[in-house]
Amino acid sequence: MTIHGRENLTATIAVAALALFGGLFISVDGTFDYKDALTKSIIFLETQRSGKLPPNHRPAWREDSGLQDGKLMSVRLPATSCFSFSFIMRFVDMQVDLVGGYYDAGDNVKYGFPMSFTVTTLAWNAIFYKSELQAAGELGNAEAGIRWGTDFFLKAAAKKNKLYVQVGDPVLDHQCWVRPEIMETPRTVLMIDENTPGTEIAAETSAAMASASMVFRATDKAYSRRLLNKAKLVSQIILPPCYSVQHLRHFFSEHLSVASLWQLFQFAKDHKGTYDGECPFYCSFSGYNDELLWAATWLYMATKRQVYLQYITEEAISANVNEFSWDLKYAGAQILLSKVSQPNCSSPVNLTH
Repeated sequence: MTIHGRENLTATIAVAALALFGGLFISVDGTFDYKDALTKSIIFLETQRSGKLPPNHRPAWREDSGLQDGKLMSVRLPATSCFSFSFIMRFVDMQVDLVGGYYDAGDNVKYGFPMSFTVTTLAWNAIFYKSELQAAGELGNAEAGIRWGTDFFLKAAAKKNKLYVQVGDPVLDHQCWVRPEIMETPRTVLMIDENTPGTEIAAETSAAMASASMVFRATDKAYSRRLLNKAKLVSQIILPPCYSVQHLRHFFSEHLSVASLWQLFQFAKDHKGTYDGECPFYCSFSGYNDELLWAATWLYMATKRQVYLQYITEEAISANVNEFSWDLKYAGAQILLSKVSQPNCSSPVNLTH
């Protein structure tokens, strides 16, 4: 995916450059081909794929890998010969299909935080620069890249109030730099839940699925709806701990039941927090407010429901915005909202007061 989290915009930079030139494949000083850069940027992501690769996979030297991720042999058992029934049931519950997704950088670890951000930004480009991608003959490949990520997220979020966020042991993996096809390092699985919250990762995963739902809305409505429904459920893990009466009224207007509303409130109130399980490799230095606003923005873009816009306007905070990256999302949300007007108001929505 990226090296130290700094280059995971490689593919999107090429797409943006293409868009800036109105889809014309021109050269700078007669030497640079933006269409070729775009193609190679998307192939870079294809090279990072984990799982059962499709027959038309362009990097022919890559093969299937990580086919047991999340399954029985991926989990370390304690060195004991006797297990209680409750332990066995917990162990069975740990088994999940986590095949697929993307490896990170030159590693064989799958990190949910930068992976979901990469899918979100790729989906953003597929939405806003669709015609340019189509002209370059890369729209189908970009959509396939997005789906490769969202298929994995659907698996990772398959269990209620749980999100699997990492596969692999980064410390041991970094000691053995090998092709994923022949890796023998542990495929340790990490997750967030009520006891181990991870607001940033849950919010970014929600943003990825919400934005991807917009990409597939015209071509695969069933898949688009599935992504959007899951994005809403994942977002329930990470909404704020305190709701105003106006918030409650909006939720009721969206036909949520009293039981699900109470569960949402309790979960957000009691289990909100930063997840540091991916440190020191992907620590969230900016906190989780930017991811919450970023996710709410994409959910509003995908649904047009006022509850998300109200959350954005009421939870906007003052912040220094000097970059857009896997860790800091304010600028991205501001750009998306720059042309979105509040009801009965002609001015755009602001994230910072």
